[in-house]
Amino acid sequence: MNARLALLADFANLSADGKLNILGAFDTIYAAKFPAVHAEMKLVVRFEIHPAEADQPRQMEIQFRNADGQKIFGLQGTMKFQGLPGATPVGEMLSTNTILGINSLELKEPGRYEFVVLVNGEIKASVPLKVVVRPPQ
Repeated sequence: MNARLALLADFANLSADGKLNILGAFDTIYAAKFPAVHAEMKLVVRFEIHPAEADQPRQMEIQFRNADGQKIFGLQGTMKFQGLPGATPVGEMLSTNTILGINSLELKEPGRYEFVVLVNGEIKASVPLKVVVRPPQ
């Protein structure tokens, strides 16, 4: 299993025909004062897996860490790819998109942060986030 795409965005969804729509991808947040609260964002991850690995439950954890590597918070859950026998041609991979809504994220100070995506304890993606003091206008 690999993460083929991992990013932060203002908005993301899946269309009725399975297209991943992403609006406002970013890696920096500007705030006038601290602590700051970012109202809403989406963490988007596209996973790819070989069909032979399908139907095996996996533990997923999303960690938010500061510049010192300290975990600020973590979210855990179980994920499972549903493989359909004969539905995936030989040599092709299965893929799925995960969109995690993060609301009211408190940022105590400017600096570097990251979201770490782990599957069964292995890091599959790291999404950096810079938090910067907004210059006076």
